[in-house]
Amino acid sequence: MISRLRGKAVASTPEGLVLDVNGVGYLVAATPSAVRKANGAEEVVVETYLHVREDMLQLYGFADREERGLFVQLLTVNGVGPKVALAIVSGSPAGELRRAIVLEDIARFTAIPGIGKKTAERIVLELKEKLGAGAPEVTTPASASHLVARDALVELGYTVVDAERALADTDPDAPAEERVRAALKRAA
Repeated sequence: MISRLRGKAVASTPEGLVLDVNGVGYLVAATPSAVRKANGAEEVVVETYLHVREDMLQLYGFADREERGLFVQLLTVNGVGPKVALAIVSGSPAGELRRAIVLEDIARFTAIPGIGKKTAERIVLELKEKLGAGAPEVTTPASASHLVARDALVELGYTVVDAERALADTDPDAPAEERVRAALKRAA
């Protein structure tokens, strides 16, 4: 198993990032954060996962172990393959995705292109117990307030992703109503 590569990023293509490791170029399907980490760096370390199929070997690359760990956990979900898992991990920081799983935030996953409601429900159902024991701090009142504020922005016409971006600059400890007002003020 190839679990980590250290080398120089020599190309970035639609298929992924090409890392030159001692003269061997590895094509790695990488998350955007891994690509950003590699841009302009003299040398970069990328956490990897080698997916083995009958007809192909594919390397997937991640900026850190947390991204890689979530990717591996997503692969355990029935119906989630490496391309879908990569799309999920690429969309948001791993901590936010774990929080969404524990809080049963299905809308967070259905906002990702290629993820339908049934797949999102399956991800939450199958991973909630695995993540819940390790993340008791995730179910805080602030997290619940965040979901209420995000849902309010969605009702006002925002997409889930845009609502998350708008709320990122607000005070996480403020009540939902204040966070919505602050997000709307910034947008105006």
